[in-house]
Amino acid sequence: MSDSQERDLAGKAGSIAIAEYNYLLPESRIAAFPLPERDESRLLVYKSGKIAEKQYRDLPGELPAGSLLVFNQTKVIPARLHMQKPSGGAIEIFCLEPSGDKDPARALAAAGSTTWKCLVGGAAKWKNGQVLEKRISLPGGSDLVLAASLPERNKGHFQVAFQWTPAHLRFADVLELAGAMPIPPYLKREATSADHDRYQTVYAKEEGSVAAPTAGLHFTPSLLDNLRKQNIGEAFVTLHVGAGTFKPVQTDTIGEHEMHAEWIDVSLDTLRQIKAAQGNIIAVGTTSLRTLESLYWIGCKLIQQPSTAPDDIFIGQWEAYESHEENITVAESLEAIESKLLTAQRTSLTARTQIMMAPGYKARMIRGLITNFHQPQSTLLLLVASLIGDDWKRVYQYALDNEFRFLSYGDGSLLWV
Repeated sequence: MSDSQERDLAGKAGSIAIAEYNYLLPESRIAAFPLPERDESRLLVYKSGKIAEKQYRDLPGELPAGSLLVFNQTKVIPARLHMQKPSGGAIEIFCLEPSGDKDPARALAAAGSTTWKCLVGGAAKWKNGQVLEKRISLPGGSDLVLAASLPERNKGHFQVAFQWTPAHLRFADVLELAGAMPIPPYLKREATSADHDRYQTVYAKEEGSVAAPTAGLHFTPSLLDNLRKQNIGEAFVTLHVGAGTFKPVQTDTIGEHEMHAEWIDVSLDTLRQIKAAQGNIIAVGTTSLRTLESLYWIGCKLIQQPSTAPDDIFIGQWEAYESHEENITVAESLEAIESKLLTAQRTSLTARTQIMMAPGYKARMIRGLITNFHQPQSTLLLLVASLIGDDWKRVYQYALDNEFRFLSYGDGSLLWV
């Protein structure tokens, strides 16, 4: 199926005008820095059309006992590299994702060399064949020497080849030593040493994201402990967040917008947790929600196409709108994934998803969503509107009128659906 045919099949969803999902966000309302304490951020609670104000530390009293919170445990990598030309000029490289559609976790384990899709600041000044270098002193008197060359220039990104010594270091180690945290461009500042900690969730585990799952930034060890004391469960999935999460919709309708694809990883044990908690799941963040909804469609695909190999699973941007699998229950879908993993002797599902949730989409996996306030005309705002309809306007206007802080380091909301 061609891309144009796929967009046509999206029907009403694809014809949505992005201008209808715009609002005025003053720059003064964008939180440039996090609050001193993660869980003192404000929490807007939306339920049955009513709005209330709380703080994140109040969350245990807002969730029914027996609920299951699903967190994204991805870990942000220091993906910004400031390299130097032989002449002394500076070039910034932002590592987006591994070349060749590799799983970021595996690509970050590469030793000695690797190739990544990157954005390049000052690319016009980087001549073909020119090698950039960065040198970092290591404990013990040796140096990390990182070299970057530009074998290929593509539309929208560059292929950058990296080599380094000592060659036994993983690329993840190289980035940790030489890179800077990729805080969002709308913060309009350089990353500080504090961002290394605060632009990371306290439960971050699996390296691979170039943007934080920001709803999770509000959680502290004490808040997580208080949630457990209230008999509120927790499950951890992985979606490696790409830079496309910041990409605004620049077309008139969303049918012409290409959603970014991202890697997800869900263990068999977590899959069983999710299956047991049906009807009581609250997704922490849009990335957790996209992972959960992708699971449903992956299961549907395996029911319809049982010969699909675990390594070939991909959910396209419009598959949820094209499918007519209304009769497949969540339980049946998750059981199909479990059966596939057991047959293949796998302990986890690794797949790519491009799922777009926009008005007209029906969420199947959750009872509620915890999320920050998102940019105008973004796919994340469309996702919110898919859950609460036109009430997104009331929620956002309330947040603006009552001086909530917006975007990655801002306040958040608990939306019951």
